[in-house]
Amino acid sequence: MTALAPLWSAESIAIIGATERAGAMGRLPLDYLQRFGYQGKIYPVNPKGGTILGLDAFSSMAEVPERVELALIMVPAASVAQAVTDCANAGVGVAVVMSSGFAEAGDAGALAQADLVMIAKASGMRLVGPNCIGSVGGKKKVLATFSPVFGSDSTRVEAGSLALISQSGALGYGTYSLAQERGLPVGIAVTTGNEADVTALEVAAEISYDDSVSGVLLYLEGLESIDALRGIASRKPTAILKAGRSTAGAAAAASHTGALASEDRVVDAAIKAAGAIRVNDVEHLLDAGAAFASERTLAGKRVAIVTTSGGSGILAVDALEAEGLELASLDPKTIAALEEVIPAYGNATNPVDVTAAVMSEPGLFEKCLALVAADPHVDAIIACFCVLTGNDVEKIAHALVETRNVRDLPIVVARTGAAALAPQGAMLLNAAQIPAFPTPERAVRALSILHAVSQPKRTIAVRPPLCAPLATPTVGANEIELKSALASAGLPIPESLLATTLDEALAGVARVGGRAVFKAVVPGLLHKSDAGGVLLDIGADAAEDAFHQLKKLGGDVLVERFVPKGVEALVGITGSTLGRVLTVGVGGVLTEIISDVTLALLPVSGDEVNAMIDQTRLAKLFAGARGAPAVDREAFVNLVLRLTDATRDWPAMSELDLNPVTVLSDGAWILDAAYVAPGTQEEHSPVEQ
Repeated sequence: MTALAPLWSAESIAIIGATERAGAMGRLPLDYLQRFGYQGKIYPVNPKGGTILGLDAFSSMAEVPERVELALIMVPAASVAQAVTDCANAGVGVAVVMSSGFAEAGDAGALAQADLVMIAKASGMRLVGPNCIGSVGGKKKVLATFSPVFGSDSTRVEAGSLALISQSGALGYGTYSLAQERGLPVGIAVTTGNEADVTALEVAAEISYDDSVSGVLLYLEGLESIDALRGIASRKPTAILKAGRSTAGAAAAASHTGALASEDRVVDAAIKAAGAIRVNDVEHLLDAGAAFASERTLAGKRVAIVTTSGGSGILAVDALEAEGLELASLDPKTIAALEEVIPAYGNATNPVDVTAAVMSEPGLFEKCLALVAADPHVDAIIACFCVLTGNDVEKIAHALVETRNVRDLPIVVARTGAAALAPQGAMLLNAAQIPAFPTPERAVRALSILHAVSQPKRTIAVRPPLCAPLATPTVGANEIELKSALASAGLPIPESLLATTLDEALAGVARVGGRAVFKAVVPGLLHKSDAGGVLLDIGADAAEDAFHQLKKLGGDVLVERFVPKGVEALVGITGSTLGRVLTVGVGGVLTEIISDVTLALLPVSGDEVNAMIDQTRLAKLFAGARGAPAVDREAFVNLVLRLTDATRDWPAMSELDLNPVTVLSDGAWILDAAYVAPGTQEEHSPVEQ
């Protein structure tokens, strides 16, 4: 047994603070363990001893006659430290502190919580919580919880292939009850509370090695380790409901990149890079669970729709495009065979509309399903039907099950109609591991989830560096200093010179070819365009006025070779709690308003940079939009890779902002660069600088 496995499969459980008092928290685990048929040993611990609910009670852990695998600590906060000490001395494997009044209650509680961890670690005991509602293991009827969900006569505790791990106890068991209502096979549920020691990711990591588990569902309030998540997702399909989406953090970012690379966007990128799925709400999390419980994989994107409702079929087609899947092109032989069995007012092409005739013509739906399933151009099937009742739904359910004998494809159902119209239909589909959803959109989304978790997992990019690392810029490094350093690493920087006098500015225009860009060089001015500090295409005749205009801003003037109009991109590198982050997207003065960027954790490969381009409008812009010529995408990719290599030793929480990077038909140029050292970011509005 692994270190944390007692949470769902303990052979012995002690309840410290056990009592017979009706309604008391310390009674509930005893009630649940006895009611649901736990076969292991139960040791109630109460200073009064005697018996509790027919079980011998012990006055302390020292009196318990054997080493206990799992202890539930259910005493007031002031008594918890002694209870943890007693468990540690008794050799308990895992202690769950259900008491509250610790880190969630303030600084004093946080100190008391830290003491609990020190006591546990000194003995090698693992500590779950505090402020934790406990765990459930269906296979062995481990009810190590006081959640009221298990006081309901409708609640079942059974073995199942899904594991639900939640930092929040109340939300976790509320989600567990909703899963039961939908017939989802949640066999393990663990809540982790304050996570003083054991984290939800650590629990998920151990569970992910269990061959009986088909998928992991997580509710997290923080994401502390991308490596841990990557390991979990490499072993089991994993969906994460991550709380705390917020744009507040962007207000403290000094650069465009810092504002765009919000912590929540970084979390999105990290979860995606790990091969897991991020979901938006509890319903979405359970939809992912339904897909995982099917125990199928979906490598391809080609989906066939078989429907009794033209409207449902159209909605499903719309959803396919939105979710990145494709409407399968059926083989002509399949279409011809379908035309022989589908009524003339139906449709034999995809989506296949068998119409309401399915209710009056026995075997019609079954024949269509079999033909579609046999088509080699189909990777998955969505079956849509509406307002069918009783035996009709059950017949369709049986037909879907039989389709697996033709070809074992992923199948999902969109059944738009009240469950009460045919309650047995849902049971049949669940038993056959065929997920059913009330709308076509959710059915398609479930297939999209299945497709995403079935793809090969990302490996850490390993490639020869394109250049040696640069020294870290000095605090307050200006554009000239920064560009000089980047140029030394082989990055494309237009020729320029710093002018402190008008004569120097005029000489500079001639030196860079007669067409120049004038930029104000003012300490602390990051976004020069917003301040009127950038003047474009300046020739000798306009140089004097331009120079004097920029000098009024209080600094010198950078005279730089003019680069003709191209596609403006943004490239940035920022820090995060999960590692350094690359941002790529549409650049220019409206970058933050357009906000068309994508993020990836470093390091990255060329393929990954190309994938980032494809996730933004840059892909179309680079290819030549609205009659514009195509630009040098390869040069841009090489620029990004060289930049990540050149800056790999820079401080983890620094910000580097290249905006714009102008991409032409024959190369790419860095036109503006800004560096922000760690700890020097100033709060500002992300749009109005």
